[in-house]
Amino acid sequence: MSTVRLTDPIDLGTLRLKNRLYRAPVLEGAGGAEDPAAVYARHFVPNAAAGVGLIIQGNTIVCPEGRTSPGMSAIGERERMLALAPLTRAVHEVGGKIVTQLGHGGLFALEAWHTKFAPVRSSPPYAPSPLPLWLRALHRSQTHVLSTHEVQQLIARFGLVAAWAREAGYDGVQLAASNAKLLHQFLSPIFNRRRDRYGGDIHGRMTFVREIREAIAREAGADFPVLLKYTAIELTPVGRGIDLGEGVEIARMAEAAGFAALTPVVADALPNTSIARGEFPRASFDNPGLRRRLLEATGSRMRAILVHVGMFLAARKYPFSPVWNRDVFRAVKSAVNIPVFAVGGIRTPAEAAEILARGEADMIGIGRPFYAEPDLARRFLAAAGPADTAGTACESCNRCIVPQMLGMPGVCYNPGIHKLRRRASGPSPAAKKVA
Repeated sequence: MSTVRLTDPIDLGTLRLKNRLYRAPVLEGAGGAEDPAAVYARHFVPNAAAGVGLIIQGNTIVCPEGRTSPGMSAIGERERMLALAPLTRAVHEVGGKIVTQLGHGGLFALEAWHTKFAPVRSSPPYAPSPLPLWLRALHRSQTHVLSTHEVQQLIARFGLVAAWAREAGYDGVQLAASNAKLLHQFLSPIFNRRRDRYGGDIHGRMTFVREIREAIAREAGADFPVLLKYTAIELTPVGRGIDLGEGVEIARMAEAAGFAALTPVVADALPNTSIARGEFPRASFDNPGLRRRLLEATGSRMRAILVHVGMFLAARKYPFSPVWNRDVFRAVKSAVNIPVFAVGGIRTPAEAAEILARGEADMIGIGRPFYAEPDLARRFLAAAGPADTAGTACESCNRCIVPQMLGMPGVCYNPGIHKLRRRASGPSPAAKKVA
């Protein structure tokens, strides 16, 4: 058993963290805001003030197109990234550290399905390869298979945007290679059937990610920490996805490539609630306002019904279970020497203490519960440890999922939680204003 505690510091390459608790990346809904920095600050500054060791900002798209939710930020030019500098300063002023995820939605980008974005897209959504027949029936939009040269251009783009992120004050970046996004699609044997050096076996399919890491080192500096969140086990209704053996091999290659830390997860090949396990959010589909927004986004009742049915089936297939990624982060931790992040269904200080004591991971990630409990870090870091089984306020009801998908604010939509919070602490203090 290890003596590591949640309050112990840790180094991620050149980045020193004061403890081992981090806010995992979720959607904050800032992408369409007039002042995204202020929206992010309302989320992150209270988290940092409560003592969380690291904040990972939700997926930031490295191109003008490629978001999978209207609430994501997309970086078309340097100025849009630099406009987030007030956010990073505000987080640093209260003693926090912050990195941003960089990614691209690939074939599941908004431009494939959303009625607002599809008609005005500059190009069809990107794909590593032509879609398999079974997926063509589900994904009816045209896609653009990236040429070798276009892959290399996109690699360079990741490096450039990472350099802008460093200029804006971020302490590092995390590549988003899970949750059915483009980097996941390149790693997956389901989506990636390329015949150039970016396809083939797992070593070839990992080339895209490795070369992005190299581009970031060139553009942002070799000392700029780069983290990787990736799919270590890929669940799929058809064919063979990434298995744990390949997931561990990806970790070894990532360590050799110079990544500072790894977050291995279980994810479905299709975007669904396998990444946010919990209840079917029936209340979201019963809400007239949300039903109207969903119909407007999808453009037809049939597509809206398919979203409803898909989420219902995913909730049945992927019910909430505590620490659901344990098998993957434990296997990866035993294979590499760089820090490994645990995330997924961690809801009590006792679970966090157990993971660290067993040496199964080095960092403890919590995502959606921060919506319901912005000062969660204070309670977890002050907890008694293995004996503290008091859970988070979050009930994993998944009422936040549909609003997030539609670009609404990334907050807790469970009215029962808000009533409990008001009774316990009175009105919440306003988040620090960002100049």
